[in-house]
Amino acid sequence: MRRHARAASIALLLATLLSGCAPRSYLVLLENTDGSTGKVIVEGSDGRRQVVERAGDGVSLAASPAPVATTPETLSSDFGPAMAALPPPPTSFLLYFETAAARLTPESRNQLPRVLAQVRSRPAPDISIIGHTDTVGSNADNEALGLVRARTVLKLLEAAGVTAREITVTSHGERNLLVPTADNTDEARNRRVEVTVR
Repeated sequence: MRRHARAASIALLLATLLSGCAPRSYLVLLENTDGSTGKVIVEGSDGRRQVVERAGDGVSLAASPAPVATTPETLSSDFGPAMAALPPPPTSFLLYFETAAARLTPESRNQLPRVLAQVRSRPAPDISIIGHTDTVGSNADNEALGLVRARTVLKLLEAAGVTAREITVTSHGERNLLVPTADNTDEARNRRVEVTVR
């Protein structure tokens, strides 16, 4: 049996249940944290296909896959413990910087307690810190400045006592602009560090 996944991210639940003497396995498509869904195509050994693309729909994983009716009650019964064990979704923060500098704006400095609270709310946090710049200056200088900004945020978190299972610090420089601009454009919203806590 082949399963094809066609989406940037797909949330699925899989269950194997005992029904009489034979196990019955099926999957259910869930919404992503942003409310979107992907698509799953299940192809059985007999060549039959079932497409699942609506949240809450299920399909059997039998030799001849077929739709499986689900209700909130059956999902809770079959997947309750698995759903309860799902980690909370990632949370991202944008912290902005002063022009051509690695100093946080006062408003962004005031956001740090919220970042710290999110980190401390997770038993094994995984933190990604990505530095960005506007398009003023050379690509090489902006790559370096983005890294300095990211490291500045790292130092602030460490000074507040943050320990994480994993922390990655990188720079995108003037790549991945939040607000598309021409070269040599001073755009405050592009001078940022994105912190994602998982």
